[in-house]
Amino acid sequence: MSNFVDYVKIFCRSGAGGAGSAHFRREKFVAYGGPDGGDGGAGGSVILRGNSQYWTLIHLKYARHVFAQNGEAGGGSRMSGKTAADQIIEVPLGTVARNAETGEIVGEVTAHGEELVLLKGGRGGLGNWHFKTATNQAPRYAQPGEEGQEGAFILELKVLADVGLVGFPNAGKSTLLSVVSAAKPKIANYAFTTLEPNLGIVEVRDSHSFVMADIPGIIEGAHEGKGLGMRFLRHIERNSVLLFMVPADSDDIEREYEILLGELREYNPELLDKQRLLAITKCDMVDEEIIDHLRTTLPKGIPAYFISSVAMQGIVELKDALWNVLNS
Repeated sequence: MSNFVDYVKIFCRSGAGGAGSAHFRREKFVAYGGPDGGDGGAGGSVILRGNSQYWTLIHLKYARHVFAQNGEAGGGSRMSGKTAADQIIEVPLGTVARNAETGEIVGEVTAHGEELVLLKGGRGGLGNWHFKTATNQAPRYAQPGEEGQEGAFILELKVLADVGLVGFPNAGKSTLLSVVSAAKPKIANYAFTTLEPNLGIVEVRDSHSFVMADIPGIIEGAHEGKGLGMRFLRHIERNSVLLFMVPADSDDIEREYEILLGELREYNPELLDKQRLLAITKCDMVDEEIIDHLRTTLPKGIPAYFISSVAMQGIVELKDALWNVLNS
């Protein structure tokens, strides 16, 4: 079983506020002590918090019920009840929370330590001393605590990376990531070797670096859920630059590129606003004459680079180009 989980549904309940106290002061030499009931404590909230050490939602897969504690009731001598601790849910950066019933996005967590309140805890009730007036010196009532809230939420992880690799299965995405970074994705000569996104830090000149994501391969009809479908398409939404990858031995490079572009357009037209580059991979398998011919068949309007990850051909130029686009 994969330990990469990027989609979970959880049920949450925030804590109710504690009731205020309707207490009266009672001392040996004070016949009619006034009201001195304290306030109730607030209930605990349910909060998402970004944690850069997490990269998956697997820790929530088997802990899908998250309940915060109730606040304590107030006491005599204006003693306030204890406020309940908030229930913190640690999540990886790039986590989006949406209401499971309405589908409405509640918010997203993209920075370490950033917090998003899913459900606020109930306020504590006021004690009876708050209600004392000139005409009502001995109020025998206090405020009850506010009820907690409950609801179901869907948490979706969208991988945060500067450059996303887009291509059909077996286009050489994992091989490229393995040679430009220290990432060790699974590599084999068959489709869908990559079943989960892999991230690698790519170092370029002058100690600069950027994050590259190897995303499971697209197939035609992916936007309808075919292949790995929706599971990987949402990860592309967070990439600044998209590097399209088509092998040099492809039957029709331009057509493959158009199919890839079409799948992104059908899933989310805004993806086409991102900067795009094209890498023709596996160029160690063809000679210069074929490469010269391929140059005449490339799609228009996108910078293209001929590379071979195995032979390290054109890799430095590609990294420089990606860095320049990221910083343009």
